Amino acid sequence: MKKHTVDIITMGCSKNLVDSEHLLRQLEALGYEAHHNPEETHGDIAVVNTCGFIGDAKEESINMILELCQLKEEGRLSRVYVMGCLSERYFEELGEEIPQVDKFYGKFNWPDLLRDLGERYDEDIALERVLTTPPHYAYIKISEGCDRKCAYCAIPLITGHHISRPIDEILDEVRSLVARGVREFQIIAQELTYYGVDRYGRQRLPELVDRMAGIPGVEWIRLHYAYPAHFPMDLLPVMRRHPNVCRYLDIALQHISDGVLTRMRRHTTKAETYELIRQLREQVPGIAIRTTLMVGFPGETDEEFAELVDFVRTVRFDRMGAFAYSEEEGTYAAGHYADDVPAEVKQQRLDTLMELQAGISAELGEAKVGQTLRTVIDRVEGNFYVGRTEFDSPEVDGEVLIPMNGTPLTVGRFYPVTIQSADEYDLYGALAQESRL
Repeated sequence: MKKHTVDIITMGCSKNLVDSEHLLRQLEALGYEAHHNPEETHGDIAVVNTCGFIGDAKEESINMILELCQLKEEGRLSRVYVMGCLSERYFEELGEEIPQVDKFYGKFNWPDLLRDLGERYDEDIALERVLTTPPHYAYIKISEGCDRKCAYCAIPLITGHHISRPIDEILDEVRSLVARGVREFQIIAQELTYYGVDRYGRQRLPELVDRMAGIPGVEWIRLHYAYPAHFPMDLLPVMRRHPNVCRYLDIALQHISDGVLTRMRRHTTKAETYELIRQLREQVPGIAIRTTLMVGFPGETDEEFAELVDFVRTVRFDRMGAFAYSEEEGTYAAGHYADDVPAEVKQQRLDTLMELQAGISAELGEAKVGQTLRTVIDRVEGNFYVGRTEFDSPEVDGEVLIPMNGTPLTVGRFYPVTIQSADEYDLYGALAQESRL
């Protein structure tokens, strides 16, 4: 017989999602009926995997906890547990403020939750997980923590030092997922480019990607969350050499003004950033660069923001996100700088940046009209097949919409799609030929 029903709600990033998937597998093996992000919580037990990155994310996590505690008070849930980044950072405070929660766990001790349910954490299936993504793609977390000490960031306070997973363990995980039908791999870490330094004494991301690309059945590898300082340039020939390594790089640059970069403790300069982008585009022709930028960092002047606008206008990022500075207690910035850019100025700058990027995205999308791009089909929605190219990561980037008026397409397969039109973020196309790419 099935044991209790458990609903797991994941807040925040894909790194948290991987942890939830591992917990789902453990519960499944123990005979529990476990659901991930159900539309309506209906289990005996609810587990919230929280995010604690910035103010908005923390507020969202707390609201979810309170909502579940209300369901518990109404008798619609028997227990509420909380894990993840927020409870790692504010363990004692949350316990005092929300006593209705049965127990809090941090980011790394969530296996204790199983023991508190009277169960045993199964080390033999520690690498296994229940995929919550469509079955053709998965996230691969190659490390935990971060050794960078950016002035604004609380992540090192939450996750601790960078800890790289062994290369062979990662490759074994990829092989096991390929055997289950996974074809696309999103490689994630808080800081990809530092991979290997702690464990092997040097950066080994290029070797990891090279070996991963050689595994039969791996169709796409996409890299997320690189760091610009000390970028491993020997990664670029690997990207260029392997057709299954997507011409895509997610690299958070944050700013371009030397003054702001120094205050942020980013250990890079304006000139070095421009040169890195030049090298990326020269050595990996056609590469799509995704970045994240911050506005309103303490002391950001109108002139420094103007530099940032000029940077975006000049570089023309394929994908760009931006957010306003949020002071996080315990960080270097909170202890050394006044949060002196007014909220309305932050919002104006954010709006300016995103409006500029919207125009750039529309122009770059229009430039793809007429091209035939290899496209994976993620799902069917309305009267469209919805897919992505190698330049599009799930959830965060644009999509390709193909009308369901021709040859039936299969979710999870790759097809040649000719782009017929575009808007700011999405492409619209038709099957170029009936043979599968």
